[in-house]
Amino acid sequence: MHKVFIGAIALLTTATVVAQRPGQSGRPPAGGAAPDTAKGPGMGARPTSGPKAYRDVITAKAKTSKGMFDVHFVDNKYYFEIPGSLLGREILTVARLGKAPTGLGSYAGDAINQRTIAFDKGPGDKIFLKLLSFIETGRDSTEGMYKSVLNSNVQPIAAAFDVKAFGRDSSSYVIDVTDFITGDNDVFFFSAGSKRSIGLSNVFADRSFVISTKSFPTNIEIKTQKTYNRTPTTSGAGGGGMMGGGSSQPVTYELNTSLVLLPKVPMKPRYFDDRVGYFTTQSITDFDINPHGIERFRYIARYRLEPRDEDVEKYKRGELVEPKKQIVYYIDPTTPKKWIPYLIAGVNDWQAAFEKAGFKNAIVGKVAPTYEQDSTFSLEDARHSAIVYKPSDIPNASGPNIHDPRSGEIIESHVNWYHNVMSLVRNWYIVQTGAVDPAAQTINLSDELMGQLIRFVSSHEIGHTLGLRHNFGSSSTVPVENLRNKAWVEANGHTPSIMDYARFNYVAQPEDKISQVGLFPRIGDYDKWAIEWGYRWLPDQKTADDEVAVLNQRVIKELTANKRLWWGDGEGNRGDPRSQTEDLGDNSMKASSYGLKNLKRIIVKLPEWTKQPNKDYTELAEMYSQVTSQFGRYIGHVTNNVGGIERTPKRVEQAGPVYGFTAKATQKEAVQWVKDNVFTTPTWVIQENVTALTNQTPLTVIGGLQERAISGLVNVSTINNLLRFESESPATAYTATELLTDVRKSVFSELATRKATDAYRRQLQKSLVNKLADLVKVTPPQQVNLGGSFISLSSGFDKKSDGPSLIKAQLRTLAAEIKAATPLVTDAATKNHLLDLQDRIKEALEPSK
Repeated sequence: MHKVFIGAIALLTTATVVAQRPGQSGRPPAGGAAPDTAKGPGMGARPTSGPKAYRDVITAKAKTSKGMFDVHFVDNKYYFEIPGSLLGREILTVARLGKAPTGLGSYAGDAINQRTIAFDKGPGDKIFLKLLSFIETGRDSTEGMYKSVLNSNVQPIAAAFDVKAFGRDSSSYVIDVTDFITGDNDVFFFSAGSKRSIGLSNVFADRSFVISTKSFPTNIEIKTQKTYNRTPTTSGAGGGGMMGGGSSQPVTYELNTSLVLLPKVPMKPRYFDDRVGYFTTQSITDFDINPHGIERFRYIARYRLEPRDEDVEKYKRGELVEPKKQIVYYIDPTTPKKWIPYLIAGVNDWQAAFEKAGFKNAIVGKVAPTYEQDSTFSLEDARHSAIVYKPSDIPNASGPNIHDPRSGEIIESHVNWYHNVMSLVRNWYIVQTGAVDPAAQTINLSDELMGQLIRFVSSHEIGHTLGLRHNFGSSSTVPVENLRNKAWVEANGHTPSIMDYARFNYVAQPEDKISQVGLFPRIGDYDKWAIEWGYRWLPDQKTADDEVAVLNQRVIKELTANKRLWWGDGEGNRGDPRSQTEDLGDNSMKASSYGLKNLKRIIVKLPEWTKQPNKDYTELAEMYSQVTSQFGRYIGHVTNNVGGIERTPKRVEQAGPVYGFTAKATQKEAVQWVKDNVFTTPTWVIQENVTALTNQTPLTVIGGLQERAISGLVNVSTINNLLRFESESPATAYTATELLTDVRKSVFSELATRKATDAYRRQLQKSLVNKLADLVKVTPPQQVNLGGSFISLSSGFDKKSDGPSLIKAQLRTLAAEIKAATPLVTDAATKNHLLDLQDRIKEALEPSK
């Protein structure tokens, strides 16, 4: 069980030991005389040193924006007037790009930094800006580790400011922040990592300036223009590689920095549960919960949803109520107008999920006001969540969120919507549904169809901003044959989660007559359950600790009653064949076979579907590559079943194992599928009418697909897993020797018949021998420095592993079979090929000095 004491965390992260001058309290008394003045500020007194009178600093010429801190601009200087009541309060700083240069892989709206800070009183007339961390705590402040943890967590001081004056009522501090906001630092502007990824170094002061500063009740918005010196990176624009040797050049950005006051009392957090997929805060280490060590825990990221005070009793009775604060997503007004209704629909689709948590109208999409409509509104304002349209050729979209590190409360979210995501979803839809949906049988999809595709992506990305992680295992809960059942799939959808990478129903066949309703993903059973679990308000449980038992029993009850609610963490738990991207159904071999049937129907139609007046054959080449890439995905889905380790998280109240091995019969079925559909040359990929127009090379394409299959079956991880299975369950394991033998016999079936081997099969056989030869080598881990962090890389087996022994045995057997077959082969190309393989095997077994 995970526990925490929130008050302790807050104290650990903000407590400060303040050095004071004799007789000084460290803060001017409210309504009293300010330090270092003969009279109260504003009364004409002049301090002999230190702070001046307020009117001498904030003169009548000052332009002031009132809010969280009053921000003054006077005589080309910028001042923060910080209320004493906000000293020590946690503030989230979020830096985003307002405008960006082209070609560097960064776009308006991109987040470039996030920090938690506090302004605090220092010795004398100083205000310190501190960087706060929340990763360690001690919950017991009387007898536990609280004081020790506190003493070991002094927060770093990032900047110190002289107090220039005390406020008019002596309860605030005026500091000069001009140099801090006109210069460069990794608190308000680019983080060090962001700068490295783009290749930015020093800022040019003469070409950098403040555009505007605006203060609001709970946030401050600072807009600046910065010109940096940039040296291109070795990995290309925005690639994040090490610095290269290219010539440096200036680049200019418009940056927006938001200072957001975090709630004085953090939202009641909710512990992460690995049976429901949520993004989380950083891991927090507690030194008191476990009497014999430490315990680590994380909170889920979610918006604060609570009923209005007058609706509390209604909520408790199970009536739907509106939340105190609605979740609003603003659509960037620069978005093409015809797509805006679909983006809004993607947001509003989540309303039904929040009704499961007891809230109606909890979330809504709106078009952001233009400057003419509201000059105070800005999409860069960290109080506003938004879908930001980016004129980018990146075929993608993303949905990050900014949350309070103390509790996981989501402050705001920005969905990055890249223009070229439309080409991505178009290509997916054509190659996955073109055989069954006439609307997909053209390269130019209708606006209505494209709008629905945009709506699906919008819903997926909004799900991320609400805190939901991918659920790659969701589709595995659906029997494959249900995906061909028109009534069932149109009622239930082809996956229970829009957070899955299930894309579109490629299993459906033309004769099934399934409409778009059964082809598209939608917000499903899992999504509604996950929102209910994360957002259900539990007023009777006063703390996160109190919620643990209640939520645990709820999870057990719901997962037992409905298997469709399972969360398959394909990102944190790689190797579970049930949790894969782009797959469908509970059997990869059956689903992929149906998918191949449709690809064979589609590939012959590509010249017709991609033909456009006055255009060349670029689209034909692109769609041919999309079809073969989809084939490659099917190969990956199938081969991942071999050596699979399945993980089903449980608590001690649940029966059954957490870890299990993929059944032997399933693994053998996977190997047979590869033999039938990949190792047996897939001649349907050879389309002469396509290659003659696009210069595609089927030999290369098929070779790449076959190599993918070999690499998916014969690799260090798979063989090590099979060795483990055999050691733990020898009676039921599919052994590494069986796998290697099955693959060898399938790839080299001609040796028994002495038949001529064509170019495709020769290529396949060389690929297997090359792979086995590479795996014979024992390569100890190598330490590689990646951006200051050292990681271990190894492509081979450990010296103690049986893997090389088994592979050498296969190579020796293969060498003997080749040697016996070669004299009886009459085809010259085949004989030369076999002689070459003998040399390669000999070199692998007896490497030359």
